[in-house]
Amino acid sequence: MNTSELRQSSRGTTVVIGGGVIGLSSAWYLARDGWEVTVVDRGSVGGACSHGNCGLICPSHVLPLTEPGAFHNALKSLLTPNSPFRVQPRFDPALWSWLWNFAKRCNHACMLDAGHAIQRLLKLSMHEYQQWMENDPFESEWQEKGLLFVYQNPKALADFGKTNDFMTSEFEEPARLLDQREVVRHEPALKESVAGGWLYEHDAHLRPDKLLASLRAQLSEAGVEFMENCEFKSFSGGAGTAQCVETSQGSLRADAFVIATGAWTPHLNEQIGAKIPIQPGKGYSITMPRPEVCPIVPLIFPEHHVAVTPMMSRYRLGSIMEFAGYDSSIRPERLDLLRRAAEIYLRQPRCQPELSAWFGWRPMTYDSVPIIDFTPKWNNVLLATGHNMLGMSMAPGTGLIVSAMLANQPPPIDVAPYQIARFANKKTSRRSGHR
Repeated sequence: MNTSELRQSSRGTTVVIGGGVIGLSSAWYLARDGWEVTVVDRGSVGGACSHGNCGLICPSHVLPLTEPGAFHNALKSLLTPNSPFRVQPRFDPALWSWLWNFAKRCNHACMLDAGHAIQRLLKLSMHEYQQWMENDPFESEWQEKGLLFVYQNPKALADFGKTNDFMTSEFEEPARLLDQREVVRHEPALKESVAGGWLYEHDAHLRPDKLLASLRAQLSEAGVEFMENCEFKSFSGGAGTAQCVETSQGSLRADAFVIATGAWTPHLNEQIGAKIPIQPGKGYSITMPRPEVCPIVPLIFPEHHVAVTPMMSRYRLGSIMEFAGYDSSIRPERLDLLRRAAEIYLRQPRCQPELSAWFGWRPMTYDSVPIIDFTPKWNNVLLATGHNMLGMSMAPGTGLIVSAMLANQPPPIDVAPYQIARFANKKTSRRSGHR
């Protein structure tokens, strides 16, 4: 970024609420386009769900959770306390409403609609990532080595062939089948007991904390200000236009505002002017040094819902999905699921010391599609949230869309699928933008 050009071409002032990868990406494009930007975060910038995730940049992940049969699997998890996909039974009307709406979308037509909306944002983001890595000095351990789905059960391996046919015909996103010999030859860290795998050759991965640190450094150099441990309180203004954001550190005036608060967004419903149907989907990870026999390619074990990311300087086991509300405990038995799954597939599944055991809340919408839209209450407050498990993969595309919408310019892709109105709220956005 050319910081002198930025200072000469200011569009106005904007406050980004939320310092995760979505907030920082939005700030990056806004600063590039000439806005004076302040980023506000209730904790530390980059310290929440963006920090310890698996770092997969996966345009292959176009299918939503709302696949036919998915709700049946969710109900089964109620009876299986230590299932990789778990719903903690409790009285929570918002959760049960979310599950009901999720169930209604577990059909072929809804899956297709959501899949195409997800794919457009993934493709845009992958293009932007490649531009970032080519043109900007991001330190993120970026690698384009693909993503390998590995199976233990031969039937499960064969069954994925139907999914691959569907992915090829509907989304032009094919994987390459590797039999037992081919998969071990391609990834020598795997045990010979695996049945085989499916390789998505065009996916990438990075180290999330390094990307966030590099983004912050570039933004600081461009004049972006950061306010950490600064809690959002409310907006104030008149005639549907927000003029100030009230925080625990005082008032901030701005011409426009971006809410990128991830799983915490439902706590802001009153200020947004709509009920945002996001549930916190709790994921876990364990980070350690690279083992001596370390995978070359990022791996996913679909039968166990576990991912393995071999970064250049670290090694991470992660994933799992737990709907347990805003429970901030790290449950040892959930971490054990990661360790045991890795032992099934890998010659050297882990090593010591374990540098960190982490959890984060993914912002899960019941249709698996993000929200990028102006709020019903304020015509200059833009919501960018609900990226489910793909926030890292979708961040640059989201930031690019945010900057276009705030400048009242046509976004690079159709943003109609990401509107708040799809949730059947009586109120809709106060500003249509370029739809």
